[in-house]
Amino acid sequence: MIKLALFGAGRIGKIHGHNVVLNPQAELVALHDPYQPNADSLSAALGCAQMTPEQIFSDPSITGILVCSATDTHADLIEQAVLAGKHVFCEKPIDLSLARVQQVVAKVNASPITSMLAFNRRFDANFALLQQRIAAGDIGDVELVSIISKDPSPPPVDYIRVSGGLFRDMTIHDFDMARVLLGEEIVQVTAQASCLVDPAIGLAGDVDTALVTLRTASGKLAQISNSRRASFGYDQRFEVHGSLGMLTAANVNEHTLTSYTQAGVTSARPLHFFLERYAAAYQSELASFIAALNGADVALPSMDDGLQALRLAEAALLSVAQCRTVAVSEIS
Repeated sequence: MIKLALFGAGRIGKIHGHNVVLNPQAELVALHDPYQPNADSLSAALGCAQMTPEQIFSDPSITGILVCSATDTHADLIEQAVLAGKHVFCEKPIDLSLARVQQVVAKVNASPITSMLAFNRRFDANFALLQQRIAAGDIGDVELVSIISKDPSPPPVDYIRVSGGLFRDMTIHDFDMARVLLGEEIVQVTAQASCLVDPAIGLAGDVDTALVTLRTASGKLAQISNSRRASFGYDQRFEVHGSLGMLTAANVNEHTLTSYTQAGVTSARPLHFFLERYAAAYQSELASFIAALNGADVALPSMDDGLQALRLAEAALLSVAQCRTVAVSEIS
C-alpha cells in the first residue's frame, strides 16, 4: 500500500485528498496546511493525521507527497522531497520564476524519485482519446491545431495579482496540450492580448483575452484562443487537422438531452466550472501517479514539461510586450 502525505487543504487539496481515499492502492496518512481551520476540517473528513513538514519528510513509511499548497511553496517542497527521497505529485506551476523552475527541474532530474506535474487535461477521457487517435495515424501527419479555452468568468482580482497572469496561470494548460498534440517542440510564439472583460484586471497588470500562434521547426502550427469570460459556461474545445483528416473534441455539457419544438431546438450548456468539467480527469491523473509508484509503466507529465510550458508563457508575455514574434530560444 502506497502511503501519501498532502500539502495544502484548500480547494485543489480537497479534490486530490478525496481521490487518494477513493483509490484502493494508496492511503493518505497525513496532511499539512498552515491555515488551521482548513487543516482541521480536511483531516477530519479524510481520517488522516496532521503533521509538520519536518515530520512528513522524516517519516520513512511515507512514500510520496502531493503538493497542492500555495504556489510560492511548491519549489521548496519539491526540493525537500528530493532530499528525503520521496516521490512528488505537484500542482502547476512549479514556480512563477523561470530560473527557479530550472533549478528545481535540474535537481529532480538528477534524483531517482518519480515526479509528476499535474497537467490534468492530458487525463481527460476525450482529450486522451484524441491523443490516441493521433498516435494511431488516423489523421496522418498533424498540420494544424486549434485550442479554444475560455473560463465562464474571471477569478477575483486579488487572485489575479498573485497568479502570475493569464499566460502563466491559464494558458499554460493550453501550451502543454499544444506540445502534446503537435508532437514537436515549439520554436516560435506570437501573441496578442487585451483587457476586455474587466478593467480591474488591466489595472492589476494583467490581460483577460488573448490569441497565441505557435510554430514548430517543421512548420506545424497551433492557435490558442483564451478569454476569462464565456457567459454560456466553461468552453474547452480542440480541433486537430492532419494530412488525412481531422479530429475534434467538443465541450462536455450539463446533460445530453436536446429539445426539438416549434419554438426551436435547444440543448444544455457546457458544464460551468473546471472542477466539474475535469472531475474524472483529476481522478485519472492521480491514479496514474499511484500506479507508477506501484511499478506500472505509465506516462506522466514531467517537471520538465512544466518548465517547457512556462518558457512558452514567458515567450508569449515578451511577444505581447514587444509586438513581435519571439523565438523560444530567446527564453533561457
